[in-house]
Amino acid sequence: MLKNIICVFLLGLIIVSCTRNALTGKNQFTLLPEAEVQSMALQEYQSFLSQNKVVSTSVNKDAEMVRRVGQRLSAVVEKYYADKGMSAALEGYKWEYNLVDSKDVNAWCMPGGKIVVYTGLLPITQNEAALAVVLGHEVSHALLQHGNQRMSQGLVQQLGGVALSVALANKPAATQELFQTAYGVGSQVGVMLPFSRKDELDADRWGIDWAAMAGYNPQEAIPLWQRMAAASAGQKPPEFLSTHPDDGRRIEQLQAHMPEALKYYKPVSK
Repeated sequence: MLKNIICVFLLGLIIVSCTRNALTGKNQFTLLPEAEVQSMALQEYQSFLSQNKVVSTSVNKDAEMVRRVGQRLSAVVEKYYADKGMSAALEGYKWEYNLVDSKDVNAWCMPGGKIVVYTGLLPITQNEAALAVVLGHEVSHALLQHGNQRMSQGLVQQLGGVALSVALANKPAATQELFQTAYGVGSQVGVMLPFSRKDELDADRWGIDWAAMAGYNPQEAIPLWQRMAAASAGQKPPEFLSTHPDDGRRIEQLQAHMPEALKYYKPVSK
């Protein structure tokens, strides 16, 4: 009986927590109001920047490149949403772009457009267009609310589906860890894994669309992921144990979507 009650409760929670994503038009399980995760993102972002070495745009051309690419991407995202009458979905977005001195090959975008690129990524991207592909991918995660979905799932699994404010008050460390896993680092093998791989492929497709709209050649995505594969040197785990798709599968998906992305591509001067 107890098990049945729990199942009914969780089913009801999922139904009432499904919201329509403006970009895809599809319903998704987002337990957390976007304004709340944006507020938490701002705090986490500022905390991260205070604890890491941010590269200044005034003295470093790579930092300025990150800022330039980010600004071009956010501009086309805002135009796309405005043209579709969806600007309300970007409420609360205050874009920030920072380069952080770290050997890690990584980049991420928190809710509200809070973006970080690690210097360790730049030897792999090698050029501005490839960097645009990566940032377009990360921006897509935020727009598609993938992190919100993963954190919502985590709150249900680990904390019983309580409100974010309650979770922060009662278990701040656990809630912060959930947030960091959902939006930046860490992964787990389990229920959430298939969604994560699907999220990556969806972000890939939208990412090259944004890059193309911003005037960057989306075809740079193919050699980029080939370089990623070479850099891993066979050390990555099998796909079923990874939140990221196999590089070969990712390249196949990107190649399949490339004709659509190229429709948006109009080179512009830097």
